[in-house]
Amino acid sequence: MTFKKLLTATAAILIVSSAASAAQTPTRMNQYNDWGTYAYNDSSGKVCYILSTPKQMQPSNVDHGDIFFLVSQKPGQGIAYEPQVVMGYDLKEGEKVEVDVDGTKYAMFSKNDSAWMENAAQEPQLVSALRAGRSMTISATSKRGTNTSYTYSLSGVTAALNSIADCK
Repeated sequence: MTFKKLLTATAAILIVSSAASAAQTPTRMNQYNDWGTYAYNDSSGKVCYILSTPKQMQPSNVDHGDIFFLVSQKPGQGIAYEPQVVMGYDLKEGEKVEVDVDGTKYAMFSKNDSAWMENAAQEPQLVSALRAGRSMTISATSKRGTNTSYTYSLSGVTAALNSIADCK
């Protein structure tokens, strides 16, 4: 995916997912192997996040659209390291999305084309697992009933997270 396409898709994600019509186009700050860092300002202040795209998508014979995993830092809203998955399609209502980091599993609840941690208290554990891990797999079911999975590299995730730690 080209940088321009990624930035355009990311801006669309932020506007839709934050429901903030005042959201601005994010600025790319840096790239750490497979993870990029971005920032934008909204009505609550600066928002920083890291983002990656999958290395593998299954099943290979379907159009997945643009798929992203991001972890955001929203100091103006008191939110630190909030993981989120954004799919290129709507997810099946009521189905959980599973995040597997090197065998440790976490559940996310879904709404439309996005998913967030089912238990927000587990967000720090997931972020720690990302820092220590080698690979992450996301498993989900589309609104049409297609079971999908996405494998991400965690190369660069620690450096990317460290770079947004002081988001202000």
